[in-house]
Amino acid sequence: MTSRLKPIRARIPLSVPHLTGAEGDAVQRAIDSNWIAPIGPEVDAFEEEVRSQVGAGAALATTSGTAAIHLALRVLGVGEGDEVLVSTLTFCASANPALYQGARPVFVDADLRSWNMDPVLLADEVERMGRAGRTPAAVVVVHLFGQLAEMAPILEVCSRWEVPVVEDAAAAMGSRYLEEGRPAGHAGALGDLGIYSFDGSKMITTSMGGMLLGRKKEPIEHARKLARQAREPVAHYEHEEIGFNYRMSNLLAAFGRAQLPALPDRVRQRRAIHEGYRERLSEVEGIGFQPEVPWSHSTRWLTAITLDPERIPVSPETLRLQLLETGIESRPLWKPLHLQPVYRRLGLRKLGGEASESLFRQGLCLPSSSSLEAGELDRICHRIKEVVTDA
Repeated sequence: MTSRLKPIRARIPLSVPHLTGAEGDAVQRAIDSNWIAPIGPEVDAFEEEVRSQVGAGAALATTSGTAAIHLALRVLGVGEGDEVLVSTLTFCASANPALYQGARPVFVDADLRSWNMDPVLLADEVERMGRAGRTPAAVVVVHLFGQLAEMAPILEVCSRWEVPVVEDAAAAMGSRYLEEGRPAGHAGALGDLGIYSFDGSKMITTSMGGMLLGRKKEPIEHARKLARQAREPVAHYEHEEIGFNYRMSNLLAAFGRAQLPALPDRVRQRRAIHEGYRERLSEVEGIGFQPEVPWSHSTRWLTAITLDPERIPVSPETLRLQLLETGIESRPLWKPLHLQPVYRRLGLRKLGGEASESLFRQGLCLPSSSSLEAGELDRICHRIKEVVTDA
């Protein structure tokens, strides 16, 4: 009997969906119910299952994580002329919703311990603004690559000055906050409001979608109304507020429900991939990794490395291009938002910036799909060693 070996993919992507096999039946169930349009029983069930799993007070399924951040800022009353403190080492979707509201993002540098928002810089600025009589309208904290920011000091200073905290946990669904080594809460359910993303690259996917979470039900119910074009509860179409079409499809919610039970496995698989990189690249002096800090059990959504320019003779960009030539996709770390041309033209403020700029210059994200196979991991690491040692 001839054995059939599963072929290794010629191209290794950065992060791809990992299906459970139950998605087709789940979507067919929604089709058979004839609930095709946005809202429906699958949406209701998906919201409740996520809410229950992470311990939030309420949840709202949305069209995207960006839409969820926008709704969060809207229900918090962020408006024209306000300032919103935002992590700078992140994607533009963390900051743009503040601009949608006519507010101005203020970019806060990273802490090299975690690569997330520096809690000292944040606290100093909140205190300074508070003493001046104008506190920020909100703080948007990003949990970079699935690792939690140091939330305890951030929440403490924001609570003292009554500044609401929004967690951008787009890549951190499944991460847990730890106190003395024990789980003390889930990413997305620690601040006043939190968001997840379910796009194709994230921990679980609905192809496109997101979720807004809250400790209290009232803000989420207000967001629910706004997500449905702010229609008032009367027979005719009545609108007292400007709303949005940010509702998740019933079909996509069914897809998400099929994905949700696999979340613990996806976290375990991505963490194992991260450890695989550490083991295989440990002998190469000058390659570093995003640390795992004692307060976070990270999802390791993406494994990111840094190249020490004093010990590694090639730049991250050279390594990226050399990997790409052999079909291996990698990506630079996020370019800090305070360096982005669109925000520089607006003259937005920043706090620090040196740490995030250094990480951007030295960093590279490696393929991290939860379905990545051992042979592919060997191939990636072998090529990295070739490039950095043969230069």
